Amino acid sequence: MGDKVIIFGTGSFAQVVKFLLERDSPYEVVGFTVSESHIKEKQLMGLPVLPFEGLERSHPPHSFKMFVAVGYKDVNRVRAKIYAEAKLKGYELITYVSSKCSYWGDSIGDNCFIFEDNTIQPFVKIGSDVIMWSGNHIGHHSTIGDHCFISSHVVISGHVTVAPYCFMGVNATTRDSISIGEANIIGAGALIMKSTKDKEVYITKRTYPDERKSDEVGF
Repeated sequence: MGDKVIIFGTGSFAQVVKFLLERDSPYEVVGFTVSESHIKEKQLMGLPVLPFEGLERSHPPHSFKMFVAVGYKDVNRVRAKIYAEAKLKGYELITYVSSKCSYWGDSIGDNCFIFEDNTIQPFVKIGSDVIMWSGNHIGHHSTIGDHCFISSHVVISGHVTVAPYCFMGVNATTRDSISIGEANIIGAGALIMKSTKDKEVYITKRTYPDERKSDEVGF
C-alpha cells in the first residue's frame, strides 16, 4: 500500500473521497477526522473517526497525510480554514486527479480533488484546495484560483481567470478571455459573457408552467 491518508470530514463528500482513493489511487485511507464536538459515531465505513484536536500527536504528520473533504459552505471559506489549520499542524495535503480525467494542465496545487470526466486542456493552472466534480471543461490557458468549487458540467472557456473562493453551479458557462471576481457565486445554468467584480452572485431564473415569460438571467 501507499502513503496513509486521513480524511477530514464525515459527510457525503468525505465518503466519496474514501471510495475513490481506495479504488483509483496509491493511497491507503486509514481514518476520518473532525472536531471532537462533531463526532457522532466512533467509526465510519469501517474506519475510526478521530478528533482533529491533537491529531498530530496520535497520527503525526511524518507518518500520515491528509485530505480536507469539506464542501463549499460560506463560499469555500470553511474548507479553506480547515486547510490552513491542517497545514499548520504540519500535514501534507494530497491531491487526487481521477484516472478517468483528461488532464493536460500546466500546474495544480495541494488538496485538490478532480473527479472523472473532467477535460482540462493545455496550459491550465489550478490553485490549491480546488474541487472539480464530474464532467467539466476547463479551456486552455485558463487559471482557477485557490479554494474554488466547480460543480458538474461547467464550461470555462479559454483564457479565463477565476479568482479564489468562487463557486460555479451545474451547467454554468463562461465565454473566453474574461475574469471572474473573487468569491463569486455563479448559479446553475448561468451564462457569463463579461468579467465580473468580487462578491457577485449570478443566477438563472427558470419559468414555471403558469408563467409565460422566457428564461432570463438575473444579476
